Amino acid sequence: MANWENNVRKVVPYVAGEQPKNKKVIKLNTNECPYPPAPGVERLAREMDMDAMRLYPDTDIRPLADELAKYYRLRPEQVFVGVGSDDVLSMCFLTFFYGKDPILFPDVTYSFYDVWAELYRIPYRVCPLDENWHIRAEDYKCKNGGIVIANPNAPTGLCEPLEKIEEIVKANPDVVVIVDEAYVDFGGESALPLINRYENLLVVQTFSKSRAMAGMRLGYCMGNEKLIGYLKDVKESVNSYTVNTPAILFGVEAVKDDAYFKATTAKIIATRERVKKELKDLGFTFPDSKTNFIFASHKTVPAEEIFRMLREKEIYVRHWNKPRIDNCLRITVGTDEEMDTLIAVLKDYFAQKK
Repeated sequence: MANWENNVRKVVPYVAGEQPKNKKVIKLNTNECPYPPAPGVERLAREMDMDAMRLYPDTDIRPLADELAKYYRLRPEQVFVGVGSDDVLSMCFLTFFYGKDPILFPDVTYSFYDVWAELYRIPYRVCPLDENWHIRAEDYKCKNGGIVIANPNAPTGLCEPLEKIEEIVKANPDVVVIVDEAYVDFGGESALPLINRYENLLVVQTFSKSRAMAGMRLGYCMGNEKLIGYLKDVKESVNSYTVNTPAILFGVEAVKDDAYFKATTAKIIATRERVKKELKDLGFTFPDSKTNFIFASHKTVPAEEIFRMLREKEIYVRHWNKPRIDNCLRITVGTDEEMDTLIAVLKDYFAQKK
């Protein structure tokens, strides 16, 4: 190793789901929305004033922060917007996890958490989920430097009751507790009602899933004004111009169309519940997902074998070669047509194995 490499910050990076170039692939591996954004977003894209591209975007991202505050009945000062929820969470790690005690998060959860902890040199400890993939509140009632909980969790899809989340927040008044709600719109219970009761709570959400705007990279968090102020101070110290102008304006249009948003999530939920029954009939077991994906394992056929077979059929799902989850597949809920194709391929494959 060259001497200059001794001064390089080295981490094992997060590995995102594959983005295939072949447009014929049925892509069920990255939890994107199978439907387009709200009609107002498409209209605005056609009418966009290109002269606005000469100028730097609004540093406060105020138009979108105002619209989100209105939607959630908050003050704009309680909302922080970033480049996807990954950017927001990264900023939260950098801002709030600065102590010597380890931060806590589950052992099976969003695999970016340990990457950020390693990158920012934050001590951390994982708390094992129980045998049914649930968190144990007692694991988070110890000395720590902060807590991160994805609820509903990924990749399990399970949602913890609000009472359990509040129990954890209440037991940790001296540290910041982050609840990552990327999938909450598909049947989860949001911790947002708690932010005015607990000044140490931040709730993070995203436009990537339920609002069908993963390509725009928009995320946000909500909390008390002091927490949001600290986040903005760090953001302004890194990059004042984070979210681009089209993203801000498209985000406003997406939030305004609540009817479209609710209709889209309802379609995905209906498809999910139907596919659960069909997968169960095929011998799969899975937690009761409250997300836009199903975390499934088969009673006789290994997950990796199914993963490779589906890939050969140009159907992409997600598989991790990691402890506890190496025999599970995360299957994004696509359109009804896409899911019908998935089920037909699985039926045919299992029939051939008899």
